[in-house]
Amino acid sequence: VSAMNAKASSGGEEEASGMRTETLEESRCSGGVKRGQVIFIAYLIATLELTFLFMQMGVMPYLAKSLGLDSVGFGYLQTTFGVLQLVGGPIFGRFADQFGTRAALILSCASGSAFFLLMSISTSVPLLFLSRLPGVFMHGLPGAQKVITDLTAPSQRADALGKLGLCFGIGIIIGSALGGVLSTKFGIFVPIYVGLVGNLINTMIAMVWIPLQAKPKSDHHVTENSNVFSIREILRLMKFPGVMEIFMVKVFAGLPIGLFLVMFSIISMDFFGLEAVESGYLMSYFGVLQMVIQGLVVGKLTNHCTERTLLRLSVFVFAGVGLGMALMRTVWHYCIVAVPLMFAFSTLGTITDSILTKAVPSSDTGTMLGICASVQPLTRTVGPTIGGVLYRHFGVSSFGYLQLIVNIGLFVYLLKSKIPLREMKSQ
Repeated sequence: VSAMNAKASSGGEEEASGMRTETLEESRCSGGVKRGQVIFIAYLIATLELTFLFMQMGVMPYLAKSLGLDSVGFGYLQTTFGVLQLVGGPIFGRFADQFGTRAALILSCASGSAFFLLMSISTSVPLLFLSRLPGVFMHGLPGAQKVITDLTAPSQRADALGKLGLCFGIGIIIGSALGGVLSTKFGIFVPIYVGLVGNLINTMIAMVWIPLQAKPKSDHHVTENSNVFSIREILRLMKFPGVMEIFMVKVFAGLPIGLFLVMFSIISMDFFGLEAVESGYLMSYFGVLQMVIQGLVVGKLTNHCTERTLLRLSVFVFAGVGLGMALMRTVWHYCIVAVPLMFAFSTLGTITDSILTKAVPSSDTGTMLGICASVQPLTRTVGPTIGGVLYRHFGVSSFGYLQLIVNIGLFVYLLKSKIPLREMKSQ
């Protein structure tokens, strides 16, 4: 039955892909917008949104402190944002499937504008918490991923999705640096004003440059009469062949490292003895690594290796990263470990997103991407609690040992299991 479902899904994807091509040809004739231009605009929107997000992350601790919020209260603020993103990811994806990618990107950018507007008038702690609320629909990256999955053939999807790593890296580097410079020279609220104006511009870009793309007609009956907030519709996707298995690998393979990264601001001070400026340099280093690896290396690998092979490789490398982290003692050791760490993170994220969007009907790719986007907010939500216990009671090496054990188990599982995948390499 699974084989028949997989075959039916494969046939449906190819048919839908052909219909998407026809739809795009119509939009080219009517609006003069080419496929490459639309994908580039999606990259641009994601880059700008991430830049503004990282810009406010740099000033948020200082703003919270100036309003009298202590470290525990700041932790609650971060958790609130994480929970909102966790809940909003699948809902945003369902919205994109039902109302189109253009509407979803406009919603994300408009929510970003509201987010920065509320931050700019935050003169008390309750207002600061209220400013987190629009974060429920701030999902520019999954929105850009949805554009890419709609406009690329399945065989080219992993490469195109991988290039979003460039957007993420640029966002980290420029956003972190710009936030620091603007807040130091002009005041703590200036980066927030820039973020507000930037998101309004981003909203206009989405309205003007992202075309209205109709759903393939064969898919309309799947989503048109269902509720955006339907949990049953979201969980339905997990029943497709291979979806639950791959999603579990996606969640657990990077979870221990994710807990470490959530705790990194404390670990960098206590364990590595870094100052704030040095931590900033380290973040920039990570940004450059991600740009190079996800933007260039992962794309090349998808041309020569099957997705099953790359999935196993990323989990195997993750296990090695765990061993390296268990043994590291200095920040220089961590800089070395960061190379395979970023490779495994980038490869696993790109490949699992590609596999999962191929495993479901084209009418549900937005919802699937929304579910995938909830993995990081989940880690940010549970991270401070679980990561705090691990660090306090077992030390930094515990993150590495946990990473090693979990990924050895996952690697053995991937070798022995027969998860149905649509094996494709880019031509």
